[in-house]
Amino acid sequence: MRVLSAFAAIFIAAAPAFAGAVDDPSIGLWSTQLDFPSGLHGELTIAKAGDNWRASIGRIEVMSPAAARMKFTFPNNGGELRLSQDGGNMRAFWITPSIFLTATHEPGSATQPYASPLRLMPTGAGWRAIVEPLPVRFTLYLKIYRDAEGKLVGAFRNPEYNFNGGFPLFAVARNGDNLHFTADREDAGRDIAIDARLLRAPDRVEVNWPILGRSLELLRRSPAEAKGFFPRPPGSAPYTYREPERTNDGWTVARAASVGFDEAALAATVQRIIDIDPATRRAWLIHSLAVVRHGRLVLDEYFYGFDRDRPHDLRSAGKTYSAVMLGAMMLQGVKLSPQSKIYDVLTPLGPFAHPDPRKAKITLAHLLTHTAGLACDDNDENSPGGEDKMQSQSAQPNWWKYTLDLPVAYEPGAHYAYCSANINLVGAALTTVTHTWLPELFDRTVAEPLQFGTYYWNLMPTGEGYLGGGAHVRTRDFAKIGQAYLAGGVWNGRRIASEAWAREAVAPHARISPATTGRSGEDFTNVYWETDEGYAWHRLDVKSGDKRYQAIFANGNGGQLLVIVPQFDLVVAFTAGNYGQGVWNRERDDIVGGMIIPAIRH
Repeated sequence: MRVLSAFAAIFIAAAPAFAGAVDDPSIGLWSTQLDFPSGLHGELTIAKAGDNWRASIGRIEVMSPAAARMKFTFPNNGGELRLSQDGGNMRAFWITPSIFLTATHEPGSATQPYASPLRLMPTGAGWRAIVEPLPVRFTLYLKIYRDAEGKLVGAFRNPEYNFNGGFPLFAVARNGDNLHFTADREDAGRDIAIDARLLRAPDRVEVNWPILGRSLELLRRSPAEAKGFFPRPPGSAPYTYREPERTNDGWTVARAASVGFDEAALAATVQRIIDIDPATRRAWLIHSLAVVRHGRLVLDEYFYGFDRDRPHDLRSAGKTYSAVMLGAMMLQGVKLSPQSKIYDVLTPLGPFAHPDPRKAKITLAHLLTHTAGLACDDNDENSPGGEDKMQSQSAQPNWWKYTLDLPVAYEPGAHYAYCSANINLVGAALTTVTHTWLPELFDRTVAEPLQFGTYYWNLMPTGEGYLGGGAHVRTRDFAKIGQAYLAGGVWNGRRIASEAWAREAVAPHARISPATTGRSGEDFTNVYWETDEGYAWHRLDVKSGDKRYQAIFANGNGGQLLVIVPQFDLVVAFTAGNYGQGVWNRERDDIVGGMIIPAIRH
């Protein structure tokens, strides 16, 4: 999912904080938090009512005719309940509605709706469940301080979306109670100005926040009152390694030393993350870190107010679930494979615009390797198939049809262009061939066998599942995909994909290079690495000292990163909040290669 992505920040070199005395009333830490209504929540009851079923939350009640698949739509954008019966098994999903973050309801200013499974508990007359919709929150922090040169600077931070005003660090000018934040064209690539003013009793900063189309009042906060601003509360004792907590989520946990790690070296890795100053220009905002070796979870730590049970937006790292679900379906004998022709599979969505004989050649393999040849390039703002353009338009709410209607720009298999809509079409194929709603298919083939906790799957405007990225998943569950594929398609003795597919999915199937992308020089290196691509898995070596180690990974905007290093039987998962920046793949080399691999002693 991309929300208001035009305001993504550009990061440059960091500047240290000034240690002088507080000499200006604007200096300090300020914050506010907006909680948007995300529909109904609380206890849900489901019971038979004559020939119908009745679903109730509090005093709100809706009905649906009895059927194998039932839908209950609650009024006033309260949410939606979906029930499906498969023999004696009943599955339930709650849909958190789409929420507009601006009063203008402009395209691109809304979240996508999300589906989350409900745990049904029999009551005799029916079932009950607890509905906990995905919270829609906007937190804004502002730290004003003097830099090393004594200049007044300000850093806006927003952990949910990284909407920081358009630049990571602003020059601040104060005229009485009026504050003026600026970033110039030389630094930011464009001139940016934000106006604010100081208010009293209580101390506040009122800022005109254009991204929400409203003014916000930020209250002065102590560090203890702003836990989401810091990696860990200031003044905390130095971090000491600890074994992960044992839960019922399927992980075998162990001390890091038992699988060959130097625990003090791992502790130094965590401390490095804790020591990051979030108010610098190039702040590295890592929200969580999990480390697995020899199938055992030996570290999971959380920062900036995140915790073990809070699902995190995976952005494009969720694309890898396309290959995982395809492998699961092939294991079950479903007639779908990388060689399947997508236009043959999705014929019911035709006829298609821009007819072209090359469309008949496009396979799932082309979609999974971003080589379909359709006019779709997420790194080109003018591309008709780019994710931002597709999601912000309203003429065609069916994004599968929108993509299938695109013109063909290249021969399938000849040109590489990163395209979220390609992977989303794999979701269309899975849905069509299995006759199963994508969130339900994910629950059955991935989340349930891998013992996932709470998660939220994002939907298209049509209500179908979106596979181009954006699912919210817990870090410990994110890491399970890496461990299952490292183990040849098996999790805790349960096979989710064949051993052959676990190898094939991560093998090289396409080349990313200046020749295959049509980009050269900085135009290429700004968006790509020269490497091979698997089926919705990326392949790139990890640098550690003067050595390189083969690695397979899934990654997503902001720093969502799952790294598999087979040589060390190692899986590392990160979540982070550097959305819209180019700093987040530092995790692979700086943390995995620079600190975690060197911490392996045997």
